[in-house]
This record gives sequence, structure tokens and C-alpha cells, in this order.
Amino acid sequence: MELVRRPERPWQNPATYWPGLQDATVDLDPPYGVISLEALAHNAFDMLDRAAGVPIRVASKSVRVRGVLDAVLALPGYAGVLAYTLPEANWLATTSADGEAITDVVVGYPTADRGALLQLATTPALAAHVTIMVDSVAQLDFVDSVLAPAQRETVRVCLELDASWDSRLFGHLGVRRSPVHSVVEARTLAETIVARPGFALVGMMGYEAQIAGLVNQPAGNPGRGAAVKWVQRRSAAELADRRGRAVASVREIADLEFVNGGGTGSIESTTAEAAVTEVAAGSGLFGPHLFDNYAHFHPAPAAAFALSVVRKPQPDVAVLLGGGWIASGPTAADRTPKLVWPEGLKMLPLEMAGEVQTPVSGGAALDVGDRVWLRHTKAGEISEHLDAFAVVDGGAVVATLPTYRGQGRAFL
Repeated sequence: MELVRRPERPWQNPATYWPGLQDATVDLDPPYGVISLEALAHNAFDMLDRAAGVPIRVASKSVRVRGVLDAVLALPGYAGVLAYTLPEANWLATTSADGEAITDVVVGYPTADRGALLQLATTPALAAHVTIMVDSVAQLDFVDSVLAPAQRETVRVCLELDASWDSRLFGHLGVRRSPVHSVVEARTLAETIVARPGFALVGMMGYEAQIAGLVNQPAGNPGRGAAVKWVQRRSAAELADRRGRAVASVREIADLEFVNGGGTGSIESTTAEAAVTEVAAGSGLFGPHLFDNYAHFHPAPAAAFALSVVRKPQPDVAVLLGGGWIASGPTAADRTPKLVWPEGLKMLPLEMAGEVQTPVSGGAALDVGDRVWLRHTKAGEISEHLDAFAVVDGGAVVATLPTYRGQGRAFL
């Protein structure tokens, strides 16, 4: 599957975009997922434009489709994968019937998986191509408890710097990740890693969730949008200074191969930092509906799923089979799938999206067997509900790509 830059923007006309996807997949039985090749390509190139020459490491958590990872990594400007578990990283970095090995995989989160660590530490090719994440001495001790340094390959590690911001006005902003926040803390842990046998410090990472993951143009709430933009500007300035000094300090004692930062929502501010050598991004490829409310970029709805109408308890109410594909994060209305076609449908407040059925109002024109199209709040989580995506281009299904689930893989 090849991604090519195109001028067309068919998704800007919902009245033809969604029916077009439906016509192309008329022989499929819901529930099924669809990827628009045009929209996926648009999003991939748009992210490259936003990165302005800084390499993008693909966040696999936001995709979970190996065929999409391969297609994106084939584009100049994308390099490497940011995995979410070590078993996943080991799988991606191994040539098998599932696909060719990806030779640069960084695990974005610490691991306590003994079996995966043993596989990594006793397989030279994996040890050369996979980097684990650490933010404490306890994690180094855990690796040593699995296999002593003298008995294993050298383990490549990336030091995670906490990228959150402690605002005097709003308090702690960001996600609870690394305990390493200051320049001194970063250097101290780096010195420990460098001094310990069996480890090689090759990278640093920091994820600024309060910039990348906060929508800054929420529909109907301009006041919140203004507040979020203020937070993002102030936080970006603070982080650029602190990360720059931390990276410079660590580089005095370790030859870092990469400094990773950001996410889809912060590509511009992250790549503007001189200390950052690459940015992580993945959600923007699928363009889930959470990303409809950013002011500075507008991804196309590349991934969606279709459900069947299976009953009509009232003339204006249609019931869909399934639909409760709820996104992770703070429990709120924006975690539910978004009804996108036909237009005018609404979930019932007392039922919403259910595991086995989802009633929707405004469905007078729908009948049993009709299809309703929805978009997930997030990106990769949709792949956990599907065995495969039908790839649509030019009004036809041109490929079928299995998800991790479809390849028998469930990493979290």
C-alpha cells in the first residue's frame, strides 16, 4: 500500500464522502472498519508538513495496524516506531510471517514483563533494535533481576524526562509519568545508567500531554479554548528551556542518538525546540473525532466504522447492534463514538453507546439492515474492536489490512 500526496479533499463534503465509503463496502457485513486511503495519505503528509523536516517516530499505540505502520514508514520523514509495550516492540522488531522487522523501536513506557525482557536480553538482533524506557533505578534493578549483566546483551535505554508543568494558577498540568523533572534529576539518573554494566543510555524522551493532548478550540466553549491556548504557550516555553538544559547536561556524559518529544497535537511547538531531534505522532494518521477541536490543524477522518440497524422500537428510533467502543481517559461525553452518517442522529442520554446495542433518535428514515457510520474518539483503540480494516480508494476496496487483533496480538 503506497501513500501519495493528492490535492483532493473528499471528506470536506460529508454528503458524498460517507455514502461513497458505504457504496464501496456494500458487500461487507457490519460491524467493520474502513480506512480511506486518500484521507490517510493526506494526514500523513500534513504531519510531515507540520514537522518541517524534523523526523516523526510513529506512535504505534495510535494505529495498531502493521500494514499502516509499514506504509507510513516508507515515506521519507518518518523514522522508527514508538511502541507501547515491550512484547509489541519485540514482535515489530522480528522478521516473521506477520511482516518484516522494524529496526528502530523505542518502548514508550517502562516494562515489568520478565518474559519479554528475557527475550530482548538474549536475542542480539532485538537488543540492537529495541530501546526500553526508564525513569528510575528500580527499573534498572528489575532488568538485572531478570538476567544479570554478564549473562545478557547490553540493553538500550531511553531516559524519560517529566514534561508536565506545575502552574501557579492551575496546579499540576500534564500526565503522571516520570519522576525525573529537573535538570539535576535527569543528570543524576543518567550518571547512574552510564555507570551500570549491561545498559547503554541512547536517548531521552518527554511527552507534553498538556500541550499535545488538550483540544484548544472546543466547540461552543471559547473561554476554555482561550485558557488552554494560554496554558499551552506558557508550558511550551517552560519546557523548551528545561528540556534544553536537561538534554545538554545529559549529553555531557552520554552520546544520545535521539531526543524524542511531543505528540500529534504539539508537533509545531515540539519541533521548534533545538534540543529535540524527533517528534512522536500517530493519532493524526487516523484523525479520530477528538482531534476535530484543535485550532492549528485539522486531520481528515481517515478511519471509521459501520454498524447495522437491527430494530425500530419507535418510528423515530433506530437501534444499532453494538457501538459501545468507549475511549480511555476521563469519563465524559467526548469518550463515546461520534455518529457521523446519516446526519441528524443522536444517542439517547439514558442509554448512550451500549456494548450490544445503541439506540439513536432521528432515525425515521432508517430501516433494519441500514448502516450507520461512526468515528472513534481516539485512534488506535478502534483497532482493538476489529480484525481488519477495508482500505477504500477510488470508490472501491483496494486492500484489507489486519489489525493487531486480527493477527492474534493483544498487547494491553
